[in-house]
Amino acid sequence: MKVAIVVLSDPKAGSEEAFGRAFNALAAAYDFKKRGTPVRVLFQGTGTRWAGELARSNHPAHALYEGVKDAIEGVSNACAIAFGATETAEQEGLAFLQDNQLPGTPGLPSLAKLVAEGYTVLTF
Repeated sequence: MKVAIVVLSDPKAGSEEAFGRAFNALAAAYDFKKRGTPVRVLFQGTGTRWAGELARSNHPAHALYEGVKDAIEGVSNACAIAFGATETAEQEGLAFLQDNQLPGTPGLPSLAKLVAEGYTVLTF
């Protein structure tokens, strides 16, 4: 089994639900990683903004973020541009994913490619 976790929730929503989704995505990644299951975390849509939030040492999920950072595949290139998250993604050293060359965009992650590679895709 291989798992890809896509974080879509928006930290700017400022809601408990948005934080809960991001936290549970990272918790799932940690669980799979701890069990030796190949896992990748991708930030897409407004979720590309999470890297800047989670990188802050005073964020409640910072330690968890650091614990799974090696499983983070990167951020959607088009989404990071659209939602103003390129600078924080660069500061965090995250890759800009662009396998899905959607017309009119600089590309997004390809979920079809992940599924073809045998990944189960979970969204949060």
